[in-house]
Amino acid sequence: MSRSLFFIIKLILMLVVTAGAHAALAQEVALKGLGRFSGWRENAIVGYGLVVGLAGSGDSSRSSVTRQALNNVYSRFGLTVSDEDISSRNVAVVMIVGKLPASANVGDRIPVTISSAGDARSLAGGTLLMTPLLGPDQQPYALAQGPLIAGGDSFDSQLNLNQRNYPTTARLEDGATVEAEVDADLLGADNAVGFLLHNPDFTTASRIASGINAHFGEQIAWAKNADEIRISYASDRSNLTHFLAALEGVRVMPDRSPRVIVNERTGTIVAGGDVLISGVVISQGDVKVTVTSDSYASQPSFIAGRAPDIQSLIVTNTQLGVSRGADEVVASFPNTTVADLAQGLSAARVDTRRIISILQAIRSAGALHADLIVQ
Repeated sequence: MSRSLFFIIKLILMLVVTAGAHAALAQEVALKGLGRFSGWRENAIVGYGLVVGLAGSGDSSRSSVTRQALNNVYSRFGLTVSDEDISSRNVAVVMIVGKLPASANVGDRIPVTISSAGDARSLAGGTLLMTPLLGPDQQPYALAQGPLIAGGDSFDSQLNLNQRNYPTTARLEDGATVEAEVDADLLGADNAVGFLLHNPDFTTASRIASGINAHFGEQIAWAKNADEIRISYASDRSNLTHFLAALEGVRVMPDRSPRVIVNERTGTIVAGGDVLISGVVISQGDVKVTVTSDSYASQPSFIAGRAPDIQSLIVTNTQLGVSRGADEVVASFPNTTVADLAQGLSAARVDTRRIISILQAIRSAGALHADLIVQ
């Protein structure tokens, strides 16, 4: 018995035994793992500033923005310097971005990311000067300042360059201080709290509303649509935190849309164990086509160098070869799951990228009962 036939028999026996044994395990999930409350989100903040202390790796003298920004900094300390007098490459203009938490108090510290906005070669070793970070309303919410931590470095000398990673972007851990208090308002004008699902689904939304009503013993929740559940709140605002904590602890069984995620670049397949496949027959074989070309110049030796108006003749011979793999796989799969299919094909020595091609073909044949998402 050949090795391929042994794997095929083992594969079919394994699938027959386990075809009906893969029912999805029901598992309840806490509400906090399924979504977030409406209004509870991070807020983007951004700023524009200067990094100093660079060892000649900052912006060049061609950057008029850098000269103007440095001149503005000098003027704050009572110094008057013209743009022509500023030619140092130890300064760089940067943009600072960060995220303000949904609830933040004055004095809290948050991390920010600094990126060069000019032609600086590296921000390694630099220090960010005090920079206000603005929100969408153009109001300052935080101040950033401190020494940078660059994830790379860059050195050059006489046109020789040695660079590691991207030194024009740096990190300032806990380098920004919150200056304006931020507090999310989760209670709407209708005295109701909204809960937003990460993955919109009508079945899950209906189960969440039913679970909340069963937990509190009254009809206070209803599914507005596939991604939002509204919960009435009739008590005092001082008890809202305890009410939200109780909501987060409600456990429900989320419904899951069958999906198969395929990443062709890395050869990765991710699918739920209960994604079903109808009965199919798969034939997987190797056909290798080889084309070889052999080119040579035809030039008789008796005219070489004596007749300049005569050119050489390039002659190309092409050979075509076709070979077929010895270990072809032909397997019949009963009604089964993607997990069984992938495990069985792997046992038959079919590599991951060919399994991906098989899944795409099964989807085209209408036997894969799930959404196939190729990344």
